[in-house]
Amino acid sequence: MQRPAFLALFLLSVLAPLSLSGQAAPLVSVPPASGRTLSSNSQPVSAQVAAAEEAIAATNWKLAESKLDSWLAGHPNDGRALFDAGYVADVQNRSTDAINLYQRAVKADPNAFDAHLMLGMLLARQGKPEEARPELVRATQLDPGPGGPQLKARAWRALARIDSAKDPAQASNDLLEALKLTPETTDDMLLAASLAEQTGQIAAAEQEYRRVLAKDPKSEPATTGLAHLLLEQKKYADAEALLRPALDSHPDDPVLTAQLAAVLVAENKPDALPLLQKLHAMHPDDATITGMLAEVLAQSGDFAGSDQLYLKLLAVSPRDPGLLVAHGQNLVRELKFAEAFTVFSKVTQLDPSSPAGWSGLAFTASRTGQPSVALHALTMRAKLLPDNASTYFLWAISYDSLHQRKQAAVYYHHFLDAADGKFPDQEWQARQRLKLLER
Repeated sequence: MQRPAFLALFLLSVLAPLSLSGQAAPLVSVPPASGRTLSSNSQPVSAQVAAAEEAIAATNWKLAESKLDSWLAGHPNDGRALFDAGYVADVQNRSTDAINLYQRAVKADPNAFDAHLMLGMLLARQGKPEEARPELVRATQLDPGPGGPQLKARAWRALARIDSAKDPAQASNDLLEALKLTPETTDDMLLAASLAEQTGQIAAAEQEYRRVLAKDPKSEPATTGLAHLLLEQKKYADAEALLRPALDSHPDDPVLTAQLAAVLVAENKPDALPLLQKLHAMHPDDATITGMLAEVLAQSGDFAGSDQLYLKLLAVSPRDPGLLVAHGQNLVRELKFAEAFTVFSKVTQLDPSSPAGWSGLAFTASRTGQPSVALHALTMRAKLLPDNASTYFLWAISYDSLHQRKQAAVYYHHFLDAADGKFPDQEWQARQRLKLLER
């Protein structure tokens, strides 16, 4: 079944490319000029279907729908009318109806390239890649008619974006098939960069992103993609140099803002805080942004402000050990040791493999007069991480509180060896205790 030449042009105009995530933009577009049809059927068209197509050309959807419904009531297997009706439903965002009608069109004419293509694209943007893929594969096997290489290349590119989620090697092959038919586009370069990154070809991915930026220095996808690579490689200075001018051009872009904030946090730069506060104001319910801001607020000394954000996150995820640890650490900094002890007890129950949980429990147990609990927590921590000066001191004062003089003296000596002048107050205390313990 052959499509009229003008339909190929129409399909090329309305089939928006899929995004890198595999979703497509809505297929809402200006219909073809008056007198052109949307059908894939080259057989003689009935006057009623022709009238419906004239209505579609005039964007009179209700009239077109009325005429097509009337015709299909008596001719339910007319592939051309089914395709037209699918388009009318699609353009009005009635996706379920459109899918049903395209599927009927495919069943009526299994060799209709355009019906397979439109159905595949619609299923893809509905988040149904497993259903979309066989339709697009079939489209690549059919004659695209007058649209020729350009339309078939669209099918291959759509396949590439679907396959990129699970099979980047196959996606690369799909993209190569598209490039055999039509010239490379910026979107192709971006997809190639993404595929290279997925397969660990970092240098190749960076090269593709830089090729895009050479053509379009203000490309947001290329900038964020390259910045992501630089962040992953801890090339913070390079990432900052890339992101600052981009953010000057797009001051409200949430991705660029988040990336620059992450860079500044990694670099311990003070302007991370106002940037994160701005980003949080833009996206107050984003858990990742809220967590970043809470962390930076704590680093800046605003423990109460930080804890308000952690409590907000804990209201949603009350059993998250990482959030509980951060909350407990803020309570310690606010000298709320009893409250912090309760929090760290919960952490160690939820996640016995958390060194931070056992460290926090040991410290708060010591500060709340529970040396036996502190020793248990230190024992559990030692199974996960080696001791350091701070834990040696906790061992020593806990044994000391329990009047276990020999053990206390051993750990005071361990502490002094590890402290090396970095904890003058505690070192003075250790030496004074050793004078008494070793009499």
